[in-house]
Amino acid sequence: MDRRAHFDILIPIMSPDASTPSPLGSDRREYYRITITLPICLQTETDATEGTFIEKSVNLSAGGIGLVVNSPYHPNDILSCTLLLAEQVLFKSSIEVVRVDSLPYPPNTYRLHARFIEMTRENRELLVRHILQFQREHLTRHYSV
Repeated sequence: MDRRAHFDILIPIMSPDASTPSPLGSDRREYYRITITLPICLQTETDATEGTFIEKSVNLSAGGIGLVVNSPYHPNDILSCTLLLAEQVLFKSSIEVVRVDSLPYPPNTYRLHARFIEMTRENRELLVRHILQFQREHLTRHYSV
């Protein structure tokens, strides 16, 4: 499976005596983010059918996920998200839609922004381990001599 990755490190810079403003999008992020192509299955929380995995580029962290979808979900919708991680490890969690942005092209496409909810500590640690593994693989491929 071809896995392409892009990494962002977000570090808020603030003077220690500055008052705490309401958090902006980048300031709320607590976890390292990676953009990678993974098989993913998204379904409404109430859908009990077996879903289909589709390879998509996802922006992933231990706190949430962003990806392009063809369904116009709404903020506060609860979805079931299943990812197929390295070595065929299944990761399943509920996500809450935070925001959906309509994209101009192609028609009927949307950028979905969601946060993981009701995630166990073990699942969060599993996701963090895999994100770090993806980063190591990327760095090894692109920066080794």
